[in-house]
Amino acid sequence: MIFERIKSEGLAHLSYFIGSGDEAVVIDPRRDCKIYFDLARREGMKIKHIFETHRNEDYVIGSLELESLTGAEIYHGQGVDFKYGNPLYEGKEFGFGSMKLTALQTPGHTDESMSYTISDPDTGKEPLMVFTGDALFIGDVGRTDLYGPEEAPRLAANLYDSIFNKILPLGDGVILCPAHGAGSLCGGAISKREYSTLGLESIQNPALQKIEKEEFIKFKLEEKLEYPPYFEKMEEYNLQGPPLLKGLPVPELLSPKEFKAEMDKGAMVVDTRMSHSFGGAHIQGSYGIWLRGLPFFAGWILPYDKPIILVLEEKEQLEAAIRYLFRIGYDNIAGFLNGGIAAWYMKALPVDSLNLISVQDLKDKIKRNEEMILLDVRGNEEWDEGHIEGAKHIYVGHLEENLGKVPRDSPIVVYCDSSRRSSIAASILKKNGYSDVYNVLGSMTAWKNAGYEVVK
Repeated sequence: MIFERIKSEGLAHLSYFIGSGDEAVVIDPRRDCKIYFDLARREGMKIKHIFETHRNEDYVIGSLELESLTGAEIYHGQGVDFKYGNPLYEGKEFGFGSMKLTALQTPGHTDESMSYTISDPDTGKEPLMVFTGDALFIGDVGRTDLYGPEEAPRLAANLYDSIFNKILPLGDGVILCPAHGAGSLCGGAISKREYSTLGLESIQNPALQKIEKEEFIKFKLEEKLEYPPYFEKMEEYNLQGPPLLKGLPVPELLSPKEFKAEMDKGAMVVDTRMSHSFGGAHIQGSYGIWLRGLPFFAGWILPYDKPIILVLEEKEQLEAAIRYLFRIGYDNIAGFLNGGIAAWYMKALPVDSLNLISVQDLKDKIKRNEEMILLDVRGNEEWDEGHIEGAKHIYVGHLEENLGKVPRDSPIVVYCDSSRRSSIAASILKKNGYSDVYNVLGSMTAWKNAGYEVVK
């Protein structure tokens, strides 16, 4: 048996390649799917089936791309009107090599959610591992709010039944293989630990300590998770089937003159450098989203109907940036700036900058009672755990739609936990005409390390 877990950084998406003999299956493939094809060729295997655990909402599924490469058949649950693939029912079995995969209906996160067990009939009928999609994670369980507040109680009740009556009874020794790890928007408190069993989860997973159904439902209904706007685009793609590109986009290498021409035609400039570099000098009107933040924050901010042009720290980062955007459906990447920001200003083209401020200087401003708007752009839980006194709170993902709540006649000082999300927020403010904007270097981490007070 060959078992490979493929982790897609940023989205914290986990997919799986399982092979036996000369046959293999793939569960929840990512869109840049050649990795599975290459694994199969390396092991002398043919990918026979592709299984989806549910209609994913946080990334573009790669099933159709992989089908076009391999001819493998696609399977997924029933309950939504998929325009591709084959519907599954409870107990359906698939053989590959000497292994057996069995489908298990586990609704709750979504109505069509499926889990899949793998067993080895040559050694016993008991399952060896279970692929739970977004039903059960390490340290958490799936969110149940995707259909809106009216449907949340029903979904929470279904999720309880799926976990306690179907998944956990599979056995304490069964290896748990979820569809996401820590950092995913599909759960609120997924553990950074990457390996677990059902027995460990039944003991250690906080959500599974709510063993009474009513208590579990109450726990889920009290959960408050962010819902990025790009989820709707992902749901549309993963229902209809996303556009087939048969490989990553190949953006044009643009001179500063060509880059400016794309800007003039309406392209969105995304600068993927770190916050201190972006603050020092950037192209006016840029969104500043650091490279590893692209898969998490691009979907909050960037429209799907305009081309994207990139400013990179180094050209070697281009492939990573393309993969991050491609996985969430941004296919129209028109080009990147040859030579980076230095090439831009060497041509005497206009640049903008952000005020960068240390926590010590911010503390002095507060002591002097200087006029300013202190803006905290972290999530709700982070805000509740402690913030700087007098700060205003707007999550970075909601800032552009809430600019009316941010006065324009005072300096704006923005912080998060590290200065990365606050750099995104500061770039949004600058793009929308705010002139006097500060980004706090190190933000709350530095503030606490300096021993400064926080309030709750």
